[in-house]
Amino acid sequence: MKIFYFYILLLRLRSYFSKPDVFNPLLTNPCYSSPAAMNGSSLQDFSSGDVHVLDDGRSINDFIDDQIKTLQSEDSEEPFLVLDLQSVIDHHQQWLTLLPRVKPFYAVKCNNTPAVLRVLRALSTGFDCASKAEIQMMLNLGVSPDNIIFAHTTKPMSHIRFAAAHRVQTMTFDSEEELRKISLCHPKARLVLRIAVDDSDSLLRLSSKFGAGLGLVEKLLGLAVDRDLTVIGVSFHVGSGCTGSQAFQRAIADARQVFDIASVLGVQMSLLDIGGGFSGRDNFQVKFEEFADVINAALDKFFPPDCGVQIIAEPGRFYVESAFTLAVNVIAKKNCEESGPGGQIMYYINDGVHGILSCVVNDPAHPPIQLLPHRAVGVGEVRYRSVVWGPTCDSLDKVSDSAMIPELQVGDWLLVHHMGAYTVSLSTDFNGFERAKIFPVVTEETRRLLELRHTSA
Repeated sequence: MKIFYFYILLLRLRSYFSKPDVFNPLLTNPCYSSPAAMNGSSLQDFSSGDVHVLDDGRSINDFIDDQIKTLQSEDSEEPFLVLDLQSVIDHHQQWLTLLPRVKPFYAVKCNNTPAVLRVLRALSTGFDCASKAEIQMMLNLGVSPDNIIFAHTTKPMSHIRFAAAHRVQTMTFDSEEELRKISLCHPKARLVLRIAVDDSDSLLRLSSKFGAGLGLVEKLLGLAVDRDLTVIGVSFHVGSGCTGSQAFQRAIADARQVFDIASVLGVQMSLLDIGGGFSGRDNFQVKFEEFADVINAALDKFFPPDCGVQIIAEPGRFYVESAFTLAVNVIAKKNCEESGPGGQIMYYINDGVHGILSCVVNDPAHPPIQLLPHRAVGVGEVRYRSVVWGPTCDSLDKVSDSAMIPELQVGDWLLVHHMGAYTVSLSTDFNGFERAKIFPVVTEETRRLLELRHTSA
């Protein structure tokens, strides 16, 4: 069965990537996140690079080695990210295998790298957008409006009007005021009521900000009926970094209650959105397989396959968390005697909490940062408890105050894995330090299977 699913994925990708512009330099343009840079239907205006093929048995580590050598030859030490597209494909295969009833709508906010978005579009996922700019980005990549859910319950009215003008019909709400705005700006929208659920098992809780309590459901549905608005379903989010799989069982049971309330009011619902928050790491404390088992059992109990309800989800970090590796350079150092009381070594690297490593302060669900020396570490080499700072003038720009690493020298490189979720999308160029460039790579094996042709810029 696993081989069958992978074969279907390859056929979809082969069909999509046979288009001449698919491996266009757009995929690695560091300015990709600017909607202005993506205006128009032509993709031929981007000329900064392309997707790199790992041929002749080369690995991602080999690519990182080569990139570091290239930077050294150019007298440069700028940070960079390597994106393993195979990891994105593999996670989609895992999703199809373990949650066959649930269509993923990728959360664009998690990481909007075009290489990721284009591959997911090729794999026929939907997309969860939270703003006018994200909707525009997906439309420019050729995504059908029917494959977009405007999953934000507090939308600017101009963004609602934009969605209406571009035929994006499905959107969420959780309050009377949002219903009023939608009735004025997009009265033909297909609405999804987001409910607040128990997210106490999650590292990043969301229900304090989003979602209507079950006690408000009947009132909100009644108001929607009074305003002649169409409510098609229910959504929830158990929070990011969920550590208890039973949270999904409870939330799906709550959603069933909302469907029953709606039925009494004459509102026939046909969509259930189970949200996101799934980790993409194999070493997360709760395996994805466990979540899938609980979700499938709850769906079979409360929304059996013949009930006519479509099931979707909004995974983000699941797809990209493990697909990105960050490479940073040691740009300065203070030895033990210079670093004050305690005698720790202090290092300064060229990315920090204002860059890709913003997850240190912004994402409680992100795994602890592990800084791995790029150079070979000798057996028995002493490791020192070290303080690692980012490059900016901000004294809060601290990556770690207790990193156990061997002594490093200025010019050494460090690698950080699992850097795909809520990193690229939150990065800034504060103090003029450049954002890390992104290098998407694909294996030679996958290239052959998909009959892709690598072209240089």
